[in-house]
Formats: sequence, structure tokens, C-alpha cells
Amino acid sequence: MRKEYKTALVVGAGAFGTSLASILANKFEHVILKVRSEDVCTAINKDRENSVYLPGIKLASNIQAIIDWDEFDANYENTLELIVSGLPTVGIAPFFEENYDRFLKYFERQIPLISLSKGIDPKTLELSDDLLFDFYPQHKEFITFLSGPSFAKEIMEEQITLVTVAGRSRKVLGQISSMLDTEYFKALPNYDVKGVLLGGALKNVLAIAGGIIEGLGYNHNTRAAMITRGIVEMLRFGKVFNARPETFYGLSGMGDLILTTTGGLSRNKQFGLEIAAGRSPLEIINSQRTVVEGYKTTMAAHLISEKYEIRARIFNGLYEVLYNEHDPKDVVSLLMKTPAKFEIE
Repeated sequence: MRKEYKTALVVGAGAFGTSLASILANKFEHVILKVRSEDVCTAINKDRENSVYLPGIKLASNIQAIIDWDEFDANYENTLELIVSGLPTVGIAPFFEENYDRFLKYFERQIPLISLSKGIDPKTLELSDDLLFDFYPQHKEFITFLSGPSFAKEIMEEQITLVTVAGRSRKVLGQISSMLDTEYFKALPNYDVKGVLLGGALKNVLAIAGGIIEGLGYNHNTRAAMITRGIVEMLRFGKVFNARPETFYGLSGMGDLILTTTGGLSRNKQFGLEIAAGRSPLEIINSQRTVVEGYKTTMAAHLISEKYEIRARIFNGLYEVLYNEHDPKDVVSLLMKTPAKFEIE
């Protein structure tokens, strides 16, 4: 059956980037995954699966991996209609610095980009919109940001999934929503870029905290308390960035937070479980290829809370565990000794 669109480019073949490629394969004739590793490239093109990040799940025949830009330029550049950036937050600046002219040319052709990043740069304290807008200030309307409760594995299994896509242009958001729309996946447009990005980034920190408290033996009561008080702290960050409060109760806030703190597929939650078991953060990170966005975002959130005097006891408590080797049990005990305040203050 003939597809509605020609070519989509997905930069980065991690689990989430690959799952977005799988969605786009329903609507695009060609979905090109730009990868760095030969093993990932070979596995996708020969075995039809991303054996590193999503082993055992077959990919559509119209998904192809490439390493060199020359191959893309020769065969697909002229039919490109959508770009997806599956880069982690810390990878955005170096990648677009190296490939600035290429993507400037795409934006000048009014080709939209979707960023999947869910983090805050711990050095600059910038979200992914700041990082991308710094490179392309004249083309902000073509840069959008996707976030929401969406495990990559379940997307690949075609489980019904709703997410948020945020941006500045109603026309571009409508275009992207249409390109992503399938029987099992839907992206709801939103203008609150900061709120959507903060929700996606900060929930990763709370997912690590959720893994730790579960690993320490706490159960449903404790998790529910952490989620609800975590949302309160997220709202305080939102005020600093002029985000809309209601965004934090939507898909990219509460929805994503519930998923990552209760589901078993979250890398951030798994990271927290391993911390509770006694492993060090760097030991865990150095032993795997997947990115735990919440680790560096914890540092960024701590620095932001200090800079703007945000009351964020959960976020700062996790910072002490991850960066100052504090015992998680002692941090939980200290949080419970905090004098009670009115809940809605």
C-alpha cells in the first residue's frame, strides 16, 4: 500500500528512537536511522532488529540504518519530510555543532524536527529547547518536542499509547500529529514547551527515587506519597520556567511519572533499584550502553533548586544519594523528620 509521506530521518537508534522509527514506518516510504555503531547498523539491516536496545523485536522492511551521510545524501535527502532527534540531552550540542549546516538547510526547506530528549544539561542548566534554539533561532517554529508515558518496547508491540508533542506553530504541530497518527499511537499538540520538557526531564529523577524506595522494601503507600509530593516539587520548578501548572497533570507530567515509577521497563527506575542494592551510580552507568537521563538531570535539578531557591527535598535528597554517597535509608528517614507544613502551600 502506498504511504502518505516519502522519507523520515531518525538520528540515534536507541530504544525510543527505534520505536519512533517503527511508528513512522506506517506512514513513510523510507525511514532512515542514522547510527554510529557498526553492530547496530548491521543488526538492523540484516537481522531486521535492533539487537542492542530492543532485542527480539522485528522491524518493518522500510526501516534502514546508515552510518555515513553520503548514503543518505545520494538516496534520500531530496525526499526528506521529517526529522526525529533521538539524541540524549548531553548529545544535542556536539551533534548539531558538527552538523549545523546540514540541518540549517533542512529547516530552510521547512522540514520539521521532533526532539525526544528528556533531560536537563547539568553544565548549562538548559532544556533541549534552549539547546536547539541556540543553534537555529530563526527556525523555532519547526522544532518540536515529544514526551509522555511511552515505553519503547510497548510501542513496538503496538500497545495503545498517547503522548504530547509541544511546539510554537499550530500548523507544524498539526502536521507532525498527522505524521505520527496510527491505530495505536497518537500525539496530542501542546504549546507549553517548557512544561512538557520539564515534566519529561524531572519525572526521570523521581523514577530513580521510585526505584530506590522500592528496592529498600517500601511499597504502595510510599510510592503514592513520593509521586504526589514529587508533582508538587515539579510544579515549583515549573514556576521558575513559566510553565503552565496544568501541563504537569497531563501526559508528559503525571502520566509519564506514573508509568516510570510503577512500570517495570523504566531504565531510570531500574537504575534506582540497583542503587538500593548497593551498586554505585558510575559502576551501573559504565556497565551499559543505554542512557540513564535521570542521573545527570538529578545534578541539574539540584543546581537549579539552589540557584532559584526552590524547595525540592525529594530531588535534593536523591542528589545526596547519587553524588555524595549518602545512604538512601538515612535520606528517607531525614525526609520523614521534616516538620509538617500545610499540604497546599
